[in-house]
Amino acid sequence: MVIPELHPDCRPLAGLLGTWRGEGAGEYPTIESFTYVEEVTFDHVGKPFLRYDQRTRGASDGLPLHAETGYWRPAGPGHVEVVLSHPTGVAEVLEGSINSGPITVFDLHTTSVALTSTAKSVTRLHRRFELEGDVLRYRLAMAAVGQPLTHHLSAELRRVGEDSPTR
Repeated sequence: MVIPELHPDCRPLAGLLGTWRGEGAGEYPTIESFTYVEEVTFDHVGKPFLRYDQRTRGASDGLPLHAETGYWRPAGPGHVEVVLSHPTGVAEVLEGSINSGPITVFDLHTTSVALTSTAKSVTRLHRRFELEGDVLRYRLAMAAVGQPLTHHLSAELRRVGEDSPTR
């Protein structure tokens, strides 16, 4: 299998490449708090975007909880655009900043949320990722079902396998 070179525009996102696994916790005013295990994969095909795939399972029973898939696109120096699709009928478009340093921070805010006719109402999301070597942490806040923007999820993931952030 031929592995293409990473598109030069994707260099600010290169540290995300690979498979990440870890644990997280969720809460929201309308649901019971929960814990989960998660796997996230970022990969590329040599074009100016990264593919993103995320899956979670209940920490206690291993049953599937959530999934999302999409693309991360560099949008000029220090900026990124993200498009995500959820099986719950939600599609989100986020834009934000990339601040590189010992810890690279991706700070993303929705610019639009699209819903199918049967999806629960989600009006706004804020995602903050912190990348420090082989550790990826995130926090997600959500405005949904009549609630204001409120903390919903946080997790710490570790890079697994032989995935190289520069391939």
